[in-house]
Amino acid sequence: MGALESYLEGRWQAGQGPGTALVDPSTEEGLGSASAAGLDRGAALRYAREVGGKALRALSFERRGAALKALASAIHARREALIELSIAHAGTTRGDAKFDVDGATGTLAAYAAWAAEMPATPFLTDGPALQLGRSPRFVGQHLLVPRRGVAVHINAFNFPAWGQCEKLACAILAGLPVLEKPGTPTAAVAAAVARAIVDSGALPAGAYSILCGEAGDLLEHVGPQDVVAFTGSSATARTLRAHRAFVEHGARLNVEADSLNAAVLGADVQPGSEAFDLFLRDVQKEMTQKSGQKCTATRRVLVPQASVGAVVEALAEGLAGVKVGDPRDDSNRMGPVTSAGQLADVQGGIRRLASAGRLATGGPDRLGSRGFFVRPTLVVAADAHAPVFHAEEVFGPVASVLPWSGDAAEAAALVAAGGGSLVTAVYSDDRRMPAELALELAPWSGRVYLGGARMAEHGTGPGLALPSLVHGGPGRAGGGEELGGLRGLSLYMQRSAVQGFSALIEGAFGGATGVAAARP
Repeated sequence: MGALESYLEGRWQAGQGPGTALVDPSTEEGLGSASAAGLDRGAALRYAREVGGKALRALSFERRGAALKALASAIHARREALIELSIAHAGTTRGDAKFDVDGATGTLAAYAAWAAEMPATPFLTDGPALQLGRSPRFVGQHLLVPRRGVAVHINAFNFPAWGQCEKLACAILAGLPVLEKPGTPTAAVAAAVARAIVDSGALPAGAYSILCGEAGDLLEHVGPQDVVAFTGSSATARTLRAHRAFVEHGARLNVEADSLNAAVLGADVQPGSEAFDLFLRDVQKEMTQKSGQKCTATRRVLVPQASVGAVVEALAEGLAGVKVGDPRDDSNRMGPVTSAGQLADVQGGIRRLASAGRLATGGPDRLGSRGFFVRPTLVVAADAHAPVFHAEEVFGPVASVLPWSGDAAEAAALVAAGGGSLVTAVYSDDRRMPAELALELAPWSGRVYLGGARMAEHGTGPGLALPSLVHGGPGRAGGGEELGGLRGLSLYMQRSAVQGFSALIEGAFGGATGVAAARP
């Protein structure tokens, strides 16, 4: 493949020097490199603000949505090539590669559809006009208007297509140009998506850029009207939060970080029941899809004491039967983790978890002499409250079974011990407990997924981030929010209250559909 190029200031540009080597995680064969050394990041952001921002703001929401629809079609037209790139660079199975690519186009298409119902105004109203005094002649109206900056998207390696497009859809529809900084190990997939975006001609000049390689001094050029949306580790997020772009300039920062997502089996669920089987299927899927390298993957499995034996036996048998190997072989159900560093992190994490429990299946040993393969691993905790199970996310095909008493208060406390999650799943056929527990879990969870026999054939599983629902979580999970239908636009827009004479306010701003009313 050679060296990846970046698309900045409306043209493809090559970085200097050898850059970072890109390797096939299944074979460790070199595939190319990525370097952004010598590229002018400040000029790229200025061009995006001055050229791309102005052009996007001149378009109606409907026309921005039409552009998103065209991008979905352009990326879908290259679906097979993107899948092959993902298999080579990310080590994904074909099914997991499709999950990423189709998630990207599906999200773009969803926002394109919502845009068609939006007002023909350059702003959105947020709620009704409010009378501010004794007389109805003096009112205030909250508006949402596009910020005059750039959306800098710093994405993780695990979803190079979907992660890029879910952020892009909201930013472009809101009227903010995008500069994408993909995770380097899988940047070739992100760059191929970028080629489809640029070649489509659907976006005006300056509305889209991509930086392949090191971030360098990118944040030094971020200003008060810019938005940075970051997906990655909590350690990197801490560094970002302390940067002067946010501390001094007040740029907006949205973070999606570590997440110790939990699946809770209700005390009413008996082995062999439909809800029990659904629970097992979902946990195994969330542990092994994309080799466990999903921010929404299940990391903690809360099981009532009476059911621990049955759950561990069934999960261990199912996980041991997952064939791990080169994803080019269709008989393999799980590929490698994405890099040597990732493998080392997963191995270390497994050892730390196992030190406080026992291995039911799997383990830290590397599979084979080449490639970054590790077996699906299930650890059974000796003490569900041991801090190690709630302290860090092992970003691979790894989960821990945490025995609990069956008391809902203990389940809530164990989930909360993780410090904040993207999603918590509860499996029960009880008619009251799931809803009551959901209210206790919601402050610690971006989403609460309630599974049971009545929806077993209809649910998506907890690991699927739908564009209509909020994706993000409190505390350890970063404290940010993405997607959520048109709620996702508010990250890239400024809320401002306009006060004045009621007829003036109504005449100027009353024709726009309120953002709350427009949300799906």
